[in-house]
Amino acid sequence: MSVPAKIETWQMKEPGKLEKTSIEVPELQPGEVLVEVAGCGVCHTDVGYFYDGVPTVNDPPLTLGHEISGKVVAGDEHLIGKEVIIPAVMPCNKCDICAAGRGNRCLKQKMPGNSMGIYGGFSSHIPVPSEDLCVIEDRKGMPLEYLSVVADAITSPYQAAKRGDIQPGDRVVVIGATGGIGVYMTQIARALGAEAVIAIARSKEKLERSLDYGATHTISTLDQGVKDVRNTYKGYCKENGLPGHGWKIFECSGSKIGQEIGLELLSFTGKLVVVGFGMQKVEYMLSRLMAFDAEIIGTWGCLPRYYKEVLQMVMDDKIKIDPFVEVRPMSHIEKSFEESHAGKLMKRVILEPDF
Repeated sequence: MSVPAKIETWQMKEPGKLEKTSIEVPELQPGEVLVEVAGCGVCHTDVGYFYDGVPTVNDPPLTLGHEISGKVVAGDEHLIGKEVIIPAVMPCNKCDICAAGRGNRCLKQKMPGNSMGIYGGFSSHIPVPSEDLCVIEDRKGMPLEYLSVVADAITSPYQAAKRGDIQPGDRVVVIGATGGIGVYMTQIARALGAEAVIAIARSKEKLERSLDYGATHTISTLDQGVKDVRNTYKGYCKENGLPGHGWKIFECSGSKIGQEIGLELLSFTGKLVVVGFGMQKVEYMLSRLMAFDAEIIGTWGCLPRYYKEVLQMVMDDKIKIDPFVEVRPMSHIEKSFEESHAGKLMKRVILEPDF
């Protein structure tokens, strides 16, 4: 395994400005490795950091990118040569939050492209803690770069499913079901045994596709307001003999209307799990929550210990990646950011280093 003289990277000099540059390879500390990046997914969060002024923990200049797969080339001897997925959030594993089993929201967590100094995934290499790396024993011919989206795009909805406690026979609604996280939320819900999975999104074409990947019914928000969507949903439940209560709703869009739809559909003994991120505010009468004996739950990232379970579901073909990703050279990063920000992408872009 060769260690580079420099790390080649696409660095965010400031929000809205990228620059191809070289940075130093740091001296690795005990418990750290250097990973040669195979692929890094372009996430909505990256675009938020870049265009919308969402602050990163470490100030620019820094390299974005937190959905990373690659090969260990230096550091802990037992990991050198191993193919790995780097968790999007890596807990300290020492604090009271971690001890309580909630390490995905550890206040000292490390997140590439956010809180690891200048280091992120849109690079040739990245230094990371080794403790929670997900080692890929056999990817069964799947391209290594594809598995980058296990970090965040697939594991975050899996963590959401755990927070929502999806059980066999459950009834589930996925809002933003055709987005980068929603396409996996529908698959995960179905794989965990949900008997009904209603996919809600704008694009009728993408919704039709979702019926092949976990959804059992779809509702398009195109030309429909929040109450229209509610009435369509209630009509479907009535026509199919499904109760209007007890549904588990996963809001994956991060949009204002998506959040409003989620709150409107929340009813008796139901759960609303907030998965998508957005900067907008919505109003809700909290007394409805009390009257419904319902829950609104936040979820963040994913516990590294779940990565093996998710990877196994991918290897067992319960979660499909190939239909939802597109690999591009990393030199196409600016165009990919622009298209993602404009909502023009049909698939999640994975950038492959080509320095």
